[in-house]
Amino acid sequence: MKDIKTRIRSVESTRQLTHAMQLVAASRIRRAREKRDASRPFFAAAKETLDTLARYAPPGTKSAFLQDEKEGKTLLIVIAGDRGLAGGYNSGVLRLTAEQMRSGACVCLPVGRKAMESLAASGAEIADDAFARVEAFDTGAAERAAELAIAGYRDGRWTRVELVHTKFRSMLSQEPAVTRLLPLEKGTEPAPKEQMVFEPAPEGIFDAAVKTALTGMLYAAAREAFLCETAARRMAMDSATRNAGQMIDRLKLQYNRARQGAITQELTEIVAGAENQEG
Repeated sequence: MKDIKTRIRSVESTRQLTHAMQLVAASRIRRAREKRDASRPFFAAAKETLDTLARYAPPGTKSAFLQDEKEGKTLLIVIAGDRGLAGGYNSGVLRLTAEQMRSGACVCLPVGRKAMESLAASGAEIADDAFARVEAFDTGAAERAAELAIAGYRDGRWTRVELVHTKFRSMLSQEPAVTRLLPLEKGTEPAPKEQMVFEPAPEGIFDAAVKTALTGMLYAAAREAFLCETAARRMAMDSATRNAGQMIDRLKLQYNRARQGAITQELTEIVAGAENQEG
């Protein structure tokens, strides 16, 4: 009985902790959603701009961003969480990253402490370890990451840039995904009736647009990833709190049965002792 009471107190303490973490995550979801919603239009506009430029670039445009894919390393920009206790959120992103790494030579740029710790432990080649917190990944950090990715692409250190991130479907569903950033995919659609005019020159426009677009896409992906992490943690802590409550109920039932058995045994011993004295 003493062991059961000790375990009940331990589980109750755990339930208080998980419930507190659930409330904290719930309070942060609204702010995380607002930041995600504010960054999403820029993400869509940036990607549409790059797709349009690549699709209608004049023949003979000599931009590094439009080159055909070459053999070489891939830069994986991996956005995972800052902390654990978020269900399968981090494991989903890192599992997808491992699959991409098995498909060819890769260099990784981790964003978030969990991504950095996991990739370092696996022996992966790390391009930079300056982005240790997703929550603090602001537009300045996104611009530095975009510059690093573009510089390495131009120098030939990697011939492809991919983003491993998480898409928010609902509070119950977050889906890890891979988005290709560089090189830009050339469109196969016929040129429009009114040919797009590039001024002053296509190469200069690509240089300016790609950096701006990648910065916006990385920032928006980080904001969506943080929302996914917060939602996953809330659901995980809600499940843990309910499981702890069910365990406490079972332990209390076990304790009451043990207590009832002890009382019954004491009564039996008292009755047996009284009968012996009468005899």
